[in-house]
Amino acid sequence: MSRRVVLFGASGFIGGHVRAALEADPEVSAVICPGRRDHDLIDGDHRGLVQTILDAAPTAIVSCVGRLGGTDSELLRGNTLVATKLLEAVAAARPGVRLVRLGSAGEYGVVAHGHAVTEDDPLQPVAAYGVSHLAGTRLFQLAGENGLVDAVSLRVFNPIGPGMSAENMLGRAAERIRAALATGADEITMGPLSAYRDFVDVRDLAAMVPAVLRPPQLRHRIFNVGSGRAVRSRAAVQLLAETAGYRGEIREQGAGPQRSAAVDWIQADVRRAREELGWTPARDLATSIKDIWAAGEAG
Repeated sequence: MSRRVVLFGASGFIGGHVRAALEADPEVSAVICPGRRDHDLIDGDHRGLVQTILDAAPTAIVSCVGRLGGTDSELLRGNTLVATKLLEAVAAARPGVRLVRLGSAGEYGVVAHGHAVTEDDPLQPVAAYGVSHLAGTRLFQLAGENGLVDAVSLRVFNPIGPGMSAENMLGRAAERIRAALATGADEITMGPLSAYRDFVDVRDLAAMVPAVLRPPQLRHRIFNVGSGRAVRSRAAVQLLAETAGYRGEIREQGAGPQRSAAVDWIQADVRRAREELGWTPARDLATSIKDIWAAGEAG
């Protein structure tokens, strides 16, 4: 089957890798990437989004648009409202196409230490970020189950890889280590690094998108996308420092980001994606970190 895919958010960290994965898929004939000048998902209106979809005539639509931080209202606009706008516009313009959005592991909230969360586990987000994504995921699930739109949410854990920004913990660590190496500083300062996180390579996440577009029908509307392994953040930063050849002290100070500070453990159970879509993560943490550092060195 030849697919025409509309991809929103292609200029972002995740979106750029998703675009590359789609363009490399032999079943995808075209990837159309509307920019903000074409249509702004956050600030644009319903009519403009409907027309953008009609003009592109896609067989699938993928959204990598969302917010990591900001005020509660900004998070709701960037995550929940975007989901609602997509559902309404696709229902009006192309109700038969598969619509995919990126959700977040923040939807789960606090998880018992040692437990790998499944898509059916309780959902108790601890901050507006997780609430905003949970609302979007739930709306997609209801639309899919009720036959209104062929909607799917990918619950993304902690994406890392080449091109990541300082918005994410390992991106911040890479930036600070590079600055310390340049100036000869013998220490860097990070926030708390005691929490366990499931770091998934962004290229593995990107490979999940064509995988979820292939089946003509899906049994489920939500899929975890993680590595299936929890790693202490401190160990990940130390591995990055070793990769960079940095031997200075890594100090921990202050508080972590509000969206996840209360969660000291998270690990994905990825059996659903493996069994239903044939997807498994292919890269280990050492490979991801090596590529993060190499990408930064290359500019």
